[in-house]
Formats: sequence, C-alpha cells, structure tokens
Amino acid sequence: MSPEHRAPRESRTAYPRLVPLTTRWGDNDVYGHVNNVVYYAFFDTAVNGILVEAGALDIARSPVIGLVVETGCHYFAPVSFPDRITAGVRVARLGRTSVRYEIAIFRDDEAEAAAQGHFVHVTVDRETRRPAPLPERLRAVLAELAPGGAEAP
Repeated sequence: MSPEHRAPRESRTAYPRLVPLTTRWGDNDVYGHVNNVVYYAFFDTAVNGILVEAGALDIARSPVIGLVVETGCHYFAPVSFPDRITAGVRVARLGRTSVRYEIAIFRDDEAEAAAQGHFVHVTVDRETRRPAPLPERLRAVLAELAPGGAEAP
C-alpha cells in the first residue's frame, strides 16, 4: 500500500475505551517482535472482554453471536515481549445486524499507535447462523464506544 493510502497513526485520545493487555513470550516470532497474527488475537481479546464485562455477551449462552466478516491492520512500530500494551477500542459504524470496531495497540506509555486495525462483526442467531438484529443490551454497550455519528442510516 502506498504511503498516501495508509491510515495516519492515531493517539490514545482517539479511543473512548482503553484495555490493558499483556504480551507473552510465545507472541514473539523468529524476528524478535510480536507476530502479525497475534494482533488479531489482541483485537478479539479487547473487544470481547469489554462485551463480557458489560454483560452484553455470554460466550456460552448468548442467543446472538458475532462472526467476523472483515478485518485489517496497519503496522507502524514493533511490539515485543515483555512490552506492556494497551488496546484502544471504538465503534466506527453501528448497523442493524453489524458493527465495525476500530482498535489500536499502544506500546508501553507511548501516545501513538504501534498498530491499528478494524474488524466487522455480523450478528447471527447462534443456532441457525442467520443474520439477527443486535440485542438492545449489546447495542447500548456499543453506542458508548461510538463517537457521534456511528449509527447506520
């Protein structure tokens, strides 16, 4: 991707929720930094942790679950074990049956993101896997993570 199409590096203040996470020894790859696939686990851990903590997701019993249908990440600076990291989380778009999360990973106490990305959840019925509306409790929690204007038309 050319530099002019690359998302600008964002600061912690751009995210309404900050979630402390930990790196692990096994996250480092042979090049001595956290492997790119681990960032997606950081994203999932931060978002699902928020939802579980708020009572908007019961991993084993919620009748509606979110399936990831799109994801992406831009990397700006390396992160390595034993760095302390923080995930910034916000909702960029909140639809009837979907939500776009934007997540940034911040290293130690740095103000700018080491990486930032997104993923889109489509909510589906747990049993049928057919699209289902976002439950009210989930919608309320997501709205708290959305800067003004995240609601879909």
